[in-house]
Parts: sequence; structure tokens; C-alpha cells
Amino acid sequence: MSHTFALRVYYEDTDLAGIVYYANYLKFIERARGEWVRALGMDQVALRAETGQVFAVRRLVADYLRPAKFDDELSVRTTPRAVTVARIVLHQQVMRGDTVLFDAEVTLVCLTEAGHAARIPADLRQRLAAALPSP
Repeated sequence: MSHTFALRVYYEDTDLAGIVYYANYLKFIERARGEWVRALGMDQVALRAETGQVFAVRRLVADYLRPAKFDDELSVRTTPRAVTVARIVLHQQVMRGDTVLFDAEVTLVCLTEAGHAARIPADLRQRLAAALPSP
């Protein structure tokens, strides 16, 4: 199940040339991941309060393919690729229309608040697995 998050490029997202500053793509995909999680019915604040668990980016591989510019209307597509007992792998793309501008594979891990590896709660893991595309 892919999720799409819409956004507009604001002046504050750009450099002097009006092109999106490279680090802002990471902010865009972070916002999209947060909305993807909400769409799955997950509450990260409740998860932390109830279990002491949080998710953190463990690995990110990114390709900057084309520049986004001031006032562009963009979308971020988030597609889960894999779910294990302690990690989630996502494919995320920032797009302008049908053109892919930024492409990333993001690995998230489940951690305790102290930063130790933790198992994703079974009910949450089931919801995440149900969101995986069919083979």
C-alpha cells in the first residue's frame, strides 16, 4: 500500500538560486513517513508512552535526480518494502507530477528510549506487514 503526501516548496526550502536545498528532501520524506504511519492507524506518541519504543532511521540511500524549485507542487510517495521483527524498509520518492526528483530507500529500526534494539510490537508488525505490496 503506497501512501502519497502532498507539499509545496516554500522560499525557506530553497537556496539563493531558488532550488530546494538538498537536506530539505530528508525533511520532506520524514513528514511523509509520519503521515503514512498515521494513515495506518499508528500513534507514535502512544507507542512511546505505552511501550517506551520509538523508531529511528538506521540507514538511508538516496539519489538526487532532478531539482525541485520554489513554488513547485510536489508529492512524496511512501511504499513499504519489508518488515521484520525490529525493522521496516521503505521506498520513498519525491515527485513533481510524474517526474521523480528524489529517490530513497530508508531503513527504520525499533528502539527503546535508551537506544537499544527492540522488537516491533506484534499488532503493529501485523499492520505494517498488511501494508506490504502483494508479490
